[in-house]
This record gives sequence, C-alpha cells and structure tokens, in this order.
Amino acid sequence: MEALKQGADALFILLGGIMVLAMHAGFAFLELGTVRKKNQVNALVKILVDFSVSTVVYFVVGYAVAYGTGFFVGAEQLAAKNGYELVKFFFLLTFAAAIPAIVSGGIAERAKFWPQLIATACIVGFVYPFFEGIAWNQHFGVQAWIKATTGEEFHDFAGSVVVHAMGGWIALPAVILLGARYNRYRKDGAVSAHPPSNIPFLALGAWILIVGWFGFNVMSAQTLDKISGLVAVNSLMAMVGGTLTALLLGKNDPGFVHNGPLAGLVAVCAGSDLMHPFGALAVGAVAGALFVVMFTLTQNKWKIDDVLGVWPLHGVCGAWGGIAAGIFGLQSMGGLGGVSFHAQVIGTLMGIAWALLGGTVVYGVLKLVMGLKLSPEEEYEGADLTVHKISATPDREVSW
Repeated sequence: MEALKQGADALFILLGGIMVLAMHAGFAFLELGTVRKKNQVNALVKILVDFSVSTVVYFVVGYAVAYGTGFFVGAEQLAAKNGYELVKFFFLLTFAAAIPAIVSGGIAERAKFWPQLIATACIVGFVYPFFEGIAWNQHFGVQAWIKATTGEEFHDFAGSVVVHAMGGWIALPAVILLGARYNRYRKDGAVSAHPPSNIPFLALGAWILIVGWFGFNVMSAQTLDKISGLVAVNSLMAMVGGTLTALLLGKNDPGFVHNGPLAGLVAVCAGSDLMHPFGALAVGAVAGALFVVMFTLTQNKWKIDDVLGVWPLHGVCGAWGGIAAGIFGLQSMGGLGGVSFHAQVIGTLMGIAWALLGGTVVYGVLKLVMGLKLSPEEEYEGADLTVHKISATPDREVSW
C-alpha cells in the first residue's frame, strides 16, 4: 500500500507539473497576441529560452535555496520513493519559471535579449526561492514570528503572493528602468495606441492559462490524499467572477475580457483551499475590476509602459489575493478558518518589499553594466528582425 501511495503521489504531482508547463505556452501566446507583429517571434523565443534557463538554475541552485535539497547525489537516491522528490522539483520549477514569463510581458517589444536571460538566472536562482523558502519552508523563523504575533502563519496555498505578486512587483522596477517604448508617450502629452496584433492568439493564450491553472491550484496539494474539490470549484468561481467584471468595466474590450479570468485566478490562489465558493466569486470579481482600473491608470495616466499589464494583473491582483485569503478564509465569512487577516497583510507586504528590492537590484545593475533597451532604430525595426533575423510571417520565400 505504501508503494502504491508513493506511485500515486508521484503521478499526481507529475500531472500537475505537466499542466503548469502547458501554462507557459499560454504565457507565450498571450504575449504573442498582444505585441505588434514585428515582435511576435521574440515573444515565443523568450518564453521557451527563459524556461530553459530557469530549469538549469533552479535545479542547480534555486531549489536548494528554497528547500535545502540538492541533486548532486547518485541516481539511486534520486529515484527513491518513485522519484517523488524529482517530480516535486519539476512541479515547483514550473512555478519558479513563471516569474520571468510574467516579467517578459511587461518589458516586451524593447528589451535586449541577453540581459533578460541573465536577469532570469538571478531571479530564479536566488530572488524568488529566497522568499519561497520563507513562505513555504519555514526559513529564518519568519512564519513562526508571524504566528506568534498574529496567531496564525501567513497562508498562501498556491502562490498569489509567492509567485504572482512576486513576479508582478519584480516586473514593475524592470519596466520603469527600461523606459517606455519609442514614441509611446509623446512630448505633447498624446499617447500612441499599440493595439493587440492578434486577438485570436491572445484569447488562445488566455484559455491555455485558464485550463492549466487548475493544475497550478489543485495540484498544489502535492499529494493525492490532500486533493480538494473545493480548490477546483473556488478556482472556477474566481475565474468567472474576474471575467464578468472585466467585461462590464472594460466595456466589452476583448483584451480586458481575456485578462479578467486570469486576474481572478491570480487572486484566488492564496485562499482557494479555505474560501466558500461565493467568497471566491467575490475575490475574482474584485480582481477583475482591479485589473481594468489599474491597467488603465498605469498606461494612460501614470505613463508606465507595462505592455501586458503584468503589474496590475499579477502584482496588484496577487497582493489582493494574499490579503483576501485573510478575509474570505475566515469562518465568519463562510471560510474554513485557520487564517489571520493581519498575518496575510504582513506576509503580503514582505513579499512585495522583497520583490521590489530584488527587481530593482537585478535590473538596475544590468542597466548600468549592459543596458536593457534596444536602440530606437532596433525597436523601430522590431525585435524579430533585430534579434532573431526573421519575421513571424516573411513576405517572400527565399529563392535558390
């Protein structure tokens, strides 16, 4: 029976890893459909190569930083318990690799290729797993201190703060240090519109992310005996809540409609194992509204050129999700309890502060040493031709 349980757990978390791996195709197509045609190849290549760099760095360094488990041992030890520790690494890697995928959307269309890969290595090797270890592996006694102070630990079941807010708040200084796209904000105060290049691809990316998210959330249980149908239904309710409010406030704009469900899913991650489905619906609805309002303010009023709106979507909605777990997870609000509002606020603010510090240091140093941004001429020509020497849809065939 023990062998059967080990095999079932290994299969369970492996399927979760595969579903979250598929989400990276969603990140790719969401960015592909949003950027202009001259930057579509770059969007696809970045996501794949960022994932590959993340895999190596997290395997060699990052996983040990977060969990104290290294892989410089014999294959016999790695294969113990059906290789569960290895597939657990695979599952958690897909979370870690989401950070550079999130950042990629914010800095799209004008970022240099190689500096971003170096940033990916730094973020996945240390910045992200440092906070991951605090939140999910009791590092440095921080969780014990929060519990002693508030009565409960900081609760983040599937990463509203640990993954999404971390990615969004790392992206914010990256976007600011990089600067806006050429001629995006004119000297006369006008804002140049850069509409999505391909709504069907944008929608495809959103749908891939939505489907994969049920692996992201449900499989965060990590063992089969801890699986919860409540997590699945809460994810569903938050998704539709975000969709409907984004539809209404976004005035039927397809970009808002397809990012609304993602906002809801980002927000519900932290408390998806605690909330009542009506609470999850409310959390998702608020997240959808937050995304529309904050994206509009960011782009038009504050003139922060966050191309895919990753700071509003992941940073703001992720922070809301961390705090919302301390509201709708309470028994008085229909939840299961075992969570503290004050603990959620403390943990969320700690995550934001660390992400801002990490993002500022990593991208600030890279800007000084290598530069982050393509030249105006390279940006005008497009990252596809500048970096990859080919466009997504070449106008003519090469003749022999």
